[in-house]
Amino acid sequence: MAVNREAPRRSMAGRALALLGVFDAAHPRLKLTELARRADLPLATVHRLAGELVSWGALERDAEGYFSIGLRLWEAATLAPVAGRLREIALPFMQDLYETTRENIHLAVHDGFDALYVEKLSGHRSVPVISRIGARLPMHATGVGKALLARADPEFVRRYLARPLPRVTRYTITERARLARELRATAERGYALTNEEMTLGSCSVAVAIPADGHEPAGALGIVVHSVRTDLHRLVPDLRAAADGIARRLEAAHRAVHVT
Repeated sequence: MAVNREAPRRSMAGRALALLGVFDAAHPRLKLTELARRADLPLATVHRLAGELVSWGALERDAEGYFSIGLRLWEAATLAPVAGRLREIALPFMQDLYETTRENIHLAVHDGFDALYVEKLSGHRSVPVISRIGARLPMHATGVGKALLARADPEFVRRYLARPLPRVTRYTITERARLARELRATAERGYALTNEEMTLGSCSVAVAIPADGHEPAGALGIVVHSVRTDLHRLVPDLRAAADGIARRLEAAHRAVHVT
């Protein structure tokens, strides 16, 4: 895109953040000119900022001139509470689920209008899926996303349904009334289901992780081959894991306040 010289001038910090924000799952490596175009910044500014970010470790530059997110930025990101306490507490329960199913086990939280994946376990038998740690996927097309939406504040759900709903596969629910009915059914039965709505050949089941407030602490899901598993039989183990995570989170919260 062309640089918009009429836009309000951004601070140096704002420009640096804009530069870091252009990377995503589809664009993990970018040339300098691509950085400038996607960040809507002058090439000279990007050249200077990128050099400073490489020196600090927020970006890395390879021999071919491609930039990617640096290890120091990843290290800083692991200090975020959701990547620390929730992930640390959930991992043993996720490992138990993986040992039982040998399928993809997902842990996600609600961030904006996306399901943000903070942990994932999978193996050689697991169905191939596009999710990865740090990925953002549409809430209406994923099991963990539907589980979170079904427990979200009604005003948030209204705003979500008012947005365009992208169709990821031909089975993705994009009709607002139908999605609203699906969310009500999810809330009533206590777990979410998908059928090839995010990835062809896979389906999923997910539950919200209970929390003291109205909003859940996150969602836990299992993604399996569409033709191989009865999703409903996975619900008891999934619920037990989510309840276990919730109890550990509450205990950790009490311990912090006691000390």
